Amino acid sequence: MNPVVCSDLDRTLIYSAAAMGLAGPDEAMPRVLCVEFYQGAPLSYLTETAARGLADLAAATTFVPTTTRTPEQYARVHLLEKPPAYAICANGGHLLVDGVDDPDWAAVVRSRNAGSAAPLAEIREHLARIGGDFVLKRRVASDLFAYAVVERAALPPAWVEDLTGWCAERGWRTSLQGRKVYCLPEALTKAAAAAEVMSRVGGATLLAAGDSLLDTELLAAADAAIRPAHGELHDTGWTAPHVAVTAASGVAAGEEIVAWLLTRSSESPGSAAGRR
Repeated sequence: MNPVVCSDLDRTLIYSAAAMGLAGPDEAMPRVLCVEFYQGAPLSYLTETAARGLADLAAATTFVPTTTRTPEQYARVHLLEKPPAYAICANGGHLLVDGVDDPDWAAVVRSRNAGSAAPLAEIREHLARIGGDFVLKRRVASDLFAYAVVERAALPPAWVEDLTGWCAERGWRTSLQGRKVYCLPEALTKAAAAAEVMSRVGGATLLAAGDSLLDTELLAAADAAIRPAHGELHDTGWTAPHVAVTAASGVAAGEEIVAWLLTRSSESPGSAAGRR
């Protein structure tokens, strides 16, 4: 059976213009492909080299986009000509099969969350109480978790740290990614959904990629994984013996991640090359 490859999207495979991290003369810039529009404007990109590699990766493996985005937000992203058969959204809260939300998996997730964490309403109320002018928006995603869009430069000292401690006492955790502060139940993980995909397809090898603290369980569960040299995991210095780190950062790291996944998938015992 082909390897299963679960990769985060934002700031792992795809990048906003602000996150691409490009520097140098304009004529030396790589060719990039826009893969997401929002309200009629281009939003997310990857290099054309990464796009070609991703097509090869999807042909050789069970490629599973694995994101904290809601299914609606994920639907805006067009990575491949033919969408992958599986996608993990809402940090594992939704498993899409041929673009359709799997109700059985959704029921499993909600049952796990209900038995292990404080209710979402309590988290929302707390976020409203502790907010200030630095909080630009508050949102709930798929009725599973909450997040706030903040002005990073105006965040009070220790605000995220205090929120993290408060959430931990209630079975929740936090993650700061760009301008978003996420609060999620501890049982809501990408790794759990990845294990479900592995079970359904009979996968023997799991490869993974991600850049945030919300990816740690997924990267830890993989047989081999990679993270970029930027983002939340890089800032905290998180690593593991089987987790590689890119040499590049920004959109160039995305290209490097695709190439690494493609090479490792060809070496996997489950791949066509690995069986020869």
